[in-house]
Amino acid sequence: MSLGDVLYVVATVLFAYITFGIVRNYYKNKFDDEGRRIDDKEKD
Repeated sequence: MSLGDVLYVVATVLFAYITFGIVRNYYKNKFDDEGRRIDDKEKD
């Protein structure tokens, strides 16, 4: 494998890891521990 291939694999893995982290934090902030939306609590 050339240096470009190694850098491509590293960049792909980092992209997937960062994307997973962003999505996980988004949903963690959107829902409480019981799976209910936090937005719906404000309506009551």
